[in-house]
Amino acid sequence: MGLANHPEVIKALQTGAEKYGVGSGAAHLISGHSTAHHALEEELAEFTGRQRTLIFSTGYMANLGVIATLLGKNGAIFQDKLNHASMIDGGLLSGAKLQRYLHADMSSLKQKLSSCHAETKLVATDGVFSMDGDIAPINDLAAITNQHQTWLMVDDAHGIGVIGEQGKGTLDQLNMTANDVPILMGTFGKAFGTFGAFVAGAESLIETLIQSARTYIYTTALPPAIAHATRTSLKLIIKGNEQREHLQTLIKKFKQGAEQLGLNLMPSDTAIQPLLVNNVEKLLSLKNNLQQQGYIVGAIRSPTVPAGSERLRITLSAAHEAQHIEKLLSALASALKETS
Repeated sequence: MGLANHPEVIKALQTGAEKYGVGSGAAHLISGHSTAHHALEEELAEFTGRQRTLIFSTGYMANLGVIATLLGKNGAIFQDKLNHASMIDGGLLSGAKLQRYLHADMSSLKQKLSSCHAETKLVATDGVFSMDGDIAPINDLAAITNQHQTWLMVDDAHGIGVIGEQGKGTLDQLNMTANDVPILMGTFGKAFGTFGAFVAGAESLIETLIQSARTYIYTTALPPAIAHATRTSLKLIIKGNEQREHLQTLIKKFKQGAEQLGLNLMPSDTAIQPLLVNNVEKLLSLKNNLQQQGYIVGAIRSPTVPAGSERLRITLSAAHEAQHIEKLLSALASALKETS
């Protein structure tokens, strides 16, 4: 959404620092929780359609905290094979039985759930998968978890802000409610352009996390100046439908151009557009070539993705213009020609 450098967000951070100082000084439950945190949590609850939200210092800590709090040794967690590392680590930290189903494969999940007799069960998935850019089949997941009386948690770090009406994320785009997905995690470091994360859900969930989530209780709170700036980001996101439409236009333009060039793009309709290379040496050469032409593109390889699926992770922004897409496609064509 291009908000990290938005003048209103920058001004809000400056104002927040003048009012609250640079740091929070303590954990939330000591003296680190400010009126800025409280106001942001209330605004996020309204934005997500949940009873309450809770701010965490990072998305990694949010996922660790939620999963480890809700599950124990007598529990079981079922995770998509391509989930973010923070969710996998949360499952390991919890001590629950961790099972990973095949990517977006509901038959694989059903089979594992049917043979599980754990006291507590949780299915966790990314909303938008960070390295593939595809969207999880959340409608199907909601139906399955409801049938098996299992919690469903969605990490929508790459959906919140850029997908759905008013940027309400993947769940909004798929018409999912809080009843369908009781646990929602979102981050501020992506579309919001700031830093930190939040968990949204029922009153009982948030109170449980406040009392028991070690990654919330025993760490310094997010600086209130950041929370203050994030409130401005949220306002811009809510009224940013024009920017989201522009981003979708850029995504379509890039995909059409890539098809014309015969580029091996993975199937994604989101801002994350992975270009498969499947060769580490060529991948790094392409990355360096593009960097020399003025383009910063991530070179993703094992262990982040399986060996043999190395890729350039191209990420588009609403701050880009059509000419940037055209120049990027030209740069890609030139780089591929030089490294072939």
